[in-house]
Amino acid sequence: MFNLLPKDTVFFDLFENMSQRIVASATHLRSLAREFPRIDAWIHLIRQEEHEADNLAHAALDRLDRTFITPFDREDIHELVGGMDDIVDDIDALAKRIPLFHVTAINPEFLRQTDVLLAATKAVKEAVHRLRRSRKLSDLSDKLIEIHAHESAGDDNHHAAMSRLFAGDCEPLDVVKWKELLDYIEEAIDGCEDVGNTIERIVLKNG
Repeated sequence: MFNLLPKDTVFFDLFENMSQRIVASATHLRSLAREFPRIDAWIHLIRQEEHEADNLAHAALDRLDRTFITPFDREDIHELVGGMDDIVDDIDALAKRIPLFHVTAINPEFLRQTDVLLAATKAVKEAVHRLRRSRKLSDLSDKLIEIHAHESAGDDNHHAAMSRLFAGDCEPLDVVKWKELLDYIEEAIDGCEDVGNTIERIVLKNG
């Protein structure tokens, strides 16, 4: 079939590289939670991923400014890039707060959320990869559904964690600390769904 889409693959290279950064960041965060209190190396690695994601985002937006014909609408490219960058930013902000808050033990719901986040980022990565090859919703729908399922699981974990935090058994300071940390990881999981929604919109507009 004759393809009217631009042959410039650099945007897709940038998208896929950014998707790798979100998976790497989520992987490091899960390792941080599992290997606590040995966290310094993982925080450093997450920080490196955040810097690399920023560089990729700047490169993508610079190319967007200089390119006349783009693979799909400029606002969708901007939203896709920004959405993936936001996920890495949330993970980085979360990781930095763990030593800042003098956390002494990892919340069990938080540990479960690191698994959910990693699974969601992997689904995002695969959806981004498929975007290079196809604009058919049927070719991406399984991964988009998977992303939504992980977001729903994340919501359930978050609600359970909030219920336990506010049950009256936790020290007030621990409630404050863990509410913020759990909100950050929930925001990162929600960010995966936002990226999935952006990909779905791109496919529907360009299919």
